[in-house]
Amino acid sequence: MVTPILAQLSGSVHAGLLAAADAAEALPKAGGLTGSIQVGLAGLGSAIGVGLVGMKASEAVGRNPGAFGKIIAIAILGMALAEAIVFYAILMK
Repeated sequence: MVTPILAQLSGSVHAGLLAAADAAEALPKAGGLTGSIQVGLAGLGSAIGVGLVGMKASEAVGRNPGAFGKIIAIAILGMALAEAIVFYAILMK
């Protein structure tokens, strides 16, 4: 009576160990995927940031064309800082 229960338990433990081994093999693949997702999201955020800076700079020049030089200098600095996020994400990968 005890033997079938032990056999059943050992079979489930063996299946659990096989599943753990499969998960351990898949872990490095998933690690590379998460790094790619991180860089992709950083690129997306950077692109949105650069777009917003450009949009607001265009609006500001439209309202006050005389301040074009100051606005473009600040806009270029803002775009450079927004794009630096991608480089930080690549270095962190």
